[in-house]
Amino acid sequence: MKVLMINGSPHKEGCTYTVLKYMADILSAGGICSEIIHVGSETAGGCMGCGGCSLTGRCITDDCVNDAIEKAKEAEGFVFASPVHYASPAGSMISFMDRFFYAGGENLRYKPAAIAVVARRGGCTSSYDALAKYPAINQMPIVSADYWPMIHGHGDAADVLNDKEGLFTMETAALNLAWLMKAIRAGKDAGIEPEFREKDIWTNFNR
Repeated sequence: MKVLMINGSPHKEGCTYTVLKYMADILSAGGICSEIIHVGSETAGGCMGCGGCSLTGRCITDDCVNDAIEKAKEAEGFVFASPVHYASPAGSMISFMDRFFYAGGENLRYKPAAIAVVARRGGCTSSYDALAKYPAINQMPIVSADYWPMIHGHGDAADVLNDKEGLFTMETAALNLAWLMKAIRAGKDAGIEPEFREKDIWTNFNR
C-alpha cells in the first residue's frame, strides 16, 4: 500500500517536508510506504480553465502536475501539506491543487486524504479549510485527527519537532490514514465497492 505525499512548500526540505517525513515514518511502521513529491517550486502556473484535460486526463501544461497524476493512479491514500502564507496555503500549492484535481480527479476518488498545515503562528485553520475543500468535492474520505492538523515551526526545518502537541496530532492523522486505507482495502477484498454514478448533474438554478 502506498501514500502519495504532496509537499507544497517552496522549500524542498523545510518544515513542511519534515512533517511529511515524520508522518511517513509512522506509516512505514504500519507497513505502508510513502512517496513525498515536491511541488512548491515546480508548478508552472495555475489552471486556465481551458478544458483540455477533459480529453486526455492530463493538464496541457506538462509539469509536476502530470507526474503526480500518474503517481496517483497507484496510490491508495494522500497527504496534502503546505506552509501558511498570508493565512492561506502557499500560492504554488493552490495552483497545483486546482490543476491536479481538475485534470486527475478520477485517480483520487474514494481514496482517503489527510491534510497538514505548517505555520510560524497564525492562519492554520483557514489554510486547512482551503486544502480540505479539494477532497471534499471529489468523494474522498477526509482523515481526521484529535485536533486540527496543524503544527508550528519557522526557519530551521527541525523547529517543527519542538511542537509536541502538533507532532501528536500529525501522528494521530497518520495512524488514522493507515487504518482507513486498510479498512477500504479489506472492504474491496470482501467485494464492497463504491456506488459509481454515471455523470454529474450541473444546474444554474437555485430553488
